[in-house]
Amino acid sequence: MAAAATAKETILVVDDEATIRRILETRLSMIGYSVVTACNGEEALSQFSESHPDLVVLDVMMPKLDGYGVCQELRRESDVPIVMLTALGDVADRITGLELGADDYVIKPFSPKELEARIRCVLRRVDKENVAGIPNSGLMQIGDLKIDTNKRQVYKGEERIRLTGMEFSLLELLVSRSGEPFSRGEILKDVWGYTPERHVDTRVVDVHISRLRSKLEDDPANPELILTARGTGYLFQRIVDPFAEGA
Repeated sequence: MAAAATAKETILVVDDEATIRRILETRLSMIGYSVVTACNGEEALSQFSESHPDLVVLDVMMPKLDGYGVCQELRRESDVPIVMLTALGDVADRITGLELGADDYVIKPFSPKELEARIRCVLRRVDKENVAGIPNSGLMQIGDLKIDTNKRQVYKGEERIRLTGMEFSLLELLVSRSGEPFSRGEILKDVWGYTPERHVDTRVVDVHISRLRSKLEDDPANPELILTARGTGYLFQRIVDPFAEGA
């Protein structure tokens, strides 16, 4: 039991509503997470520096520094998974949060069970549970792009490209069937864990694709690696013998 306790994942819950903080702290603690909380953006950054959480649950509307500002600051120094809490029906909130680097979102008012499911899925993807069909052989070289599936790192030439855990999982999925298109629904299911019955905005995929292109493509407006499959979704350019010899 002691060993399990030391391995607890820490979640930082940031919300200016005391009731939400209290509910989430109680529920997340009950299912095994260590939880720290913050009531505004400035406190969130301070708590992040002190507690080094494994995931951040981040409300958008907060005093002093809103969720967008916190997300931007965190992304300057960290690839920590971020799940944003956004207002019901406000598509702009959701898209802005994703564009700034959030991994997923939950709409307010939300079911705590839904948020718990989102947290589990994001942490699982970041911790790298092997995806069916993805070889685990180490290195892939595509032009000047090198993908290390063991270390979950990407290099362009000699420069390491920082990807969030979800961005890497998305890239890894696309590369696993290079040359074959994935629908947005398939991507949502395989990377985010959304089942077909659950209606979720597929722009989660579009925004993450855009983020990947901005980091990996020489000309993101005219991509050569991550292509759009018209009427379907996305695909990675066909790779011939992508796995480097040795490692």
